[in-house]
Amino acid sequence: MPRFSVIVPVFKVQGFLRECLDSVLEQSYPDLEVIAVDDCSPDGCGAILDEFAARDPRVRVLHLPENVGLGRARNAGMPSATGDYLLFLDSDDTLTPGALRAVADRLEETGDPDVLVFDYARTYWWGGTRRNVLARVLAEAGAGTFTASEHPEILDLLMVVWNKVYRREFVEREGFAFPPGYYEDTPWTFPVMLSARRIAALDRICLAYRQRRQGNILSTTSRKHFDIHDQYERVFAFVDARPELSGWRPYLHHKMGEHCLDILSKPDRLPEQDKAEFFRRTAALLRAHKSGPVPGELRVLEQGFAVYRLRRQASRAGRELGRRGRQVRRAATARARRGRSALHARRPLDPELAVYSAFSHRGVLGDPAAVYAAARELAPWLRGVWVVRDAEQAALLPPDTAYVLLDSPEYRRVTARATYLVNNVNWPGALVKRPGSVHIHTHQGTPLKLMAADLLGKPGARHGLDVPQMLRRADRWDYSLVANRHSELVWDRAYPCHFTSLRTGSPRNDVLVRARTGTAGAAAGAAVRARLGIPEGDRVVLYAPTRREYVRGGYVDRLDPARFAAGLGAGHTLVVRLHPSLADGPARGMGLSELHRRGVVVDATGEPHVEELMLASDALVTDYSALMFDYANLDRPIVLLADDWGAYAASRGTYFDVTADAPGHVARSRAELEHLFTSGAWEDAESARLRAGFRSRFCEFDDGRAAERVVRTLMLGERPAAKAPAVAVALPAQAGHDLLASS
Repeated sequence: MPRFSVIVPVFKVQGFLRECLDSVLEQSYPDLEVIAVDDCSPDGCGAILDEFAARDPRVRVLHLPENVGLGRARNAGMPSATGDYLLFLDSDDTLTPGALRAVADRLEETGDPDVLVFDYARTYWWGGTRRNVLARVLAEAGAGTFTASEHPEILDLLMVVWNKVYRREFVEREGFAFPPGYYEDTPWTFPVMLSARRIAALDRICLAYRQRRQGNILSTTSRKHFDIHDQYERVFAFVDARPELSGWRPYLHHKMGEHCLDILSKPDRLPEQDKAEFFRRTAALLRAHKSGPVPGELRVLEQGFAVYRLRRQASRAGRELGRRGRQVRRAATARARRGRSALHARRPLDPELAVYSAFSHRGVLGDPAAVYAAARELAPWLRGVWVVRDAEQAALLPPDTAYVLLDSPEYRRVTARATYLVNNVNWPGALVKRPGSVHIHTHQGTPLKLMAADLLGKPGARHGLDVPQMLRRADRWDYSLVANRHSELVWDRAYPCHFTSLRTGSPRNDVLVRARTGTAGAAAGAAVRARLGIPEGDRVVLYAPTRREYVRGGYVDRLDPARFAAGLGAGHTLVVRLHPSLADGPARGMGLSELHRRGVVVDATGEPHVEELMLASDALVTDYSALMFDYANLDRPIVLLADDWGAYAASRGTYFDVTADAPGHVARSRAELEHLFTSGAWEDAESARLRAGFRSRFCEFDDGRAAERVVRTLMLGERPAAKAPAVAVALPAQAGHDLLASS
């Protein structure tokens, strides 16, 4: 008996069917069967199904003699199912890699519940991906099982059949089946969820819900949408037959009214001439099942279709007036701001005011934070003020941190009067550089991928970037901080502006250099490990992949963290930190959050201070992240996973071939990466030799005093201490791998 029976109803999806079936049959968890139901599809679907069945014994095909519709096609497949759990997969959707393994593990963990609800992501025909906006409901459901009464928020999720697996014995005992017609998921999902004694949740994206440009049944204009009324009648009949569920009637009454009004409001659902009739039927249904006061948003159903239509028209008119009013207010506000900015600009610069920002106003972070800390120590009379993007971000600032909100009157006042402005990204375009002000640009590390003007020949990589505007903003820089001569050459070329390069080193790397040369780093690393819950004595591997320009959204699943963590063995902890731009997208929902919850890995993507993660780790695994240049300061092993180097270099463009000038061993596949760690080669003498050469090239000016040097030189006006010239080293450009040439 297989663990899963995947029931796939099929009708007119020949363009998507192979992808759907492959997503099931290629799962890492093989204990499954596929019941594919050919709903008398007129295209090539039947032949495709027979082809899959001929080559994989797990696939069984039912060819129906006539078209019966989605719900009854699912019904036709259920008697053939022998698995412990049923999963209904629409034939244009796909399972994500590793989905069934994650589901199976969660079922075992929760003792085989009646229903397990998992997460999904919408995938759009134009290439975009968007996670379920209510994913937090799954995360908040807890580790155990519950009923709908104990966690009613679970019913706020999309009431569909395909984001769940169902214990087959539970389904057969209760006699659940799909009715004919549109919205067939409604009279299945509500009865199932209200009847289940044990529900579990899995905070992982297990299904890609395809949003087709055309062909979605529910987006077809038709009277078939009237089926929604019969479907809710079935829901109420189910509840009425079970007195113990009577308490759900007010909720279902509200849900029904909301659902029907939503259908009525959609321009592509109902024929215009049928909307009044749909309204009247909805109102009659609301009256028939009324079980208490009618919620305010549904009272329009008691007032007639004419009133409903007038309200809709008034709402549209109100939105248009609001839009025009906002335009007028924005214009007036802009004029007022310009006036206030002019007033501030007439006041003298404040020689004791420094304004800081980092990573687009996200807090006290990176190089600006290191400069800020040094200024507080060396020049306590300098008032440091941080720019943050909103009040939510301000609440996360360290105590006693002075701040202003972006684009507020206080922001315009301090930026107009500050003598020193320190940032690692460009300031907004409206900020005017005043004579005498000192703009210090720290950058965000050593560049591997092409930047700024060098992207002009890469239209795909610069998509969404306004390079000329970027350069106009960079014209305000007075000083550009660099950690090595490679960066100096890059910034001179990528930003053809009038600034002075300072060989200060990277201020944020001071803590890394000191950790290598002293003992403070060990204590700091131990504190971070304790906070992250890493067992004392474990060796910590930090996995930090970067984003990809050749795929929409930037995320490519190149490594199975669970498998890699298991391969590291006992006494090791894998810490994963995705690129910050992927923190709020679907990437973490593809299994990382669930692995973190189960203690398989530590998801440190949300950790604001990456320097702390580096201090807490014993080795770094990355691909093409600039983190490698910083990490080299620690003199700890670095391994590159470069299985898609050709695609990455071709799509984004790079300044040199990092696989030829690597900071450690290079793995060209997942298997090679695993072998490097199981064999111990990741920390052998060759790894140390490569790392030393890399550090000599790219950590040349990092000596642990970069932040102090910036403050003393640029804020206190001290002359830099004389020191011996830097030792000449072979730059990547000289080695023949770099695009740069010194001029």
